[in-house]
Amino acid sequence: MSENFNWGNRRYNAYSDYFKKKYGINYRKVAVDAGFSCPNRDGTIGTGGCTFCNNKAFSPSYCDSEIEISKQIEEGLQFNAHKYPANTFNIAYFQSYTNTYGNSEQLIRMYEEALSFPGIRGISISTRPDAISDDLLDYFENLAKDNYLCVELGIESCFDETLERLNRGHSFDQSVNMVEKLSRRKIITCGHIILGLPGETPEMIHFEARVLSNMALDIIKIHQLQIFKGTVIAEQYEKSPHRYKILSMNEYINLVIEFIERLSPHICLERLVSEVPPAYLAVRPWNNTPAEKVVEMIHSKMIELNKWQGRLFQ
Repeated sequence: MSENFNWGNRRYNAYSDYFKKKYGINYRKVAVDAGFSCPNRDGTIGTGGCTFCNNKAFSPSYCDSEIEISKQIEEGLQFNAHKYPANTFNIAYFQSYTNTYGNSEQLIRMYEEALSFPGIRGISISTRPDAISDDLLDYFENLAKDNYLCVELGIESCFDETLERLNRGHSFDQSVNMVEKLSRRKIITCGHIILGLPGETPEMIHFEARVLSNMALDIIKIHQLQIFKGTVIAEQYEKSPHRYKILSMNEYINLVIEFIERLSPHICLERLVSEVPPAYLAVRPWNNTPAEKVVEMIHSKMIELNKWQGRLFQ
């Protein structure tokens, strides 16, 4: 394994390890639903939203856009207190839909409300690469000087034909440009990517790893394609299942390792696999295996095959 990177016992650059080294303690996110929409939902650039999206599948039970942000955070902190140590770096996570889509003054008031809540030490904001205004970028730049701030962009794919198929309403170039803008302002940037999307081959995913490595990303979250009930993609799958390659657990593990091998070792990985309550899934190919177990299997196989993040990075 490369001797240039000190990852302890891991074969990849885990963000949790990096964070603990930098801040001295573990972090935990407290999800917030601030009641936002998306420009591909309300008719601004499209309707219907992303074909794969069901935000309820990822939202904890305490998240409710009808409840004020402070109350959601209070309940989230209580929820986490039963599971995690008291000495934790708590981050308010604006998670549902596009959390920079709206009036800037109103948005800033929401961020400030979250940051001012006792026990919250930073914020993470999930959004789209085409939905951050210049005045918000100015605000983020100043905020990041004295506070923990991470902006999470739904990149999803590096291929415009895939993004169009998913009804994302933005191009990959817009992702590249927004990552560069955030980087110039020294804002921690996380990119979300989905593996196993319709029409994408392993070779295309290998290519994505190299493309993403050339972007100014600090963190990547990897998701496997999951087909949620009540989504457009679930309807499409039901009508034409032959058009979809639903990866088995072993196929996904192999694909993730191939992706990680080609990824720059400087990029941190915050997630290798996503997990939602089984009741939301229209297709359950992995027998409800917990995400933690899948991560263990990925790492065990990397050890077995003597592979590591960046082994094939050029």
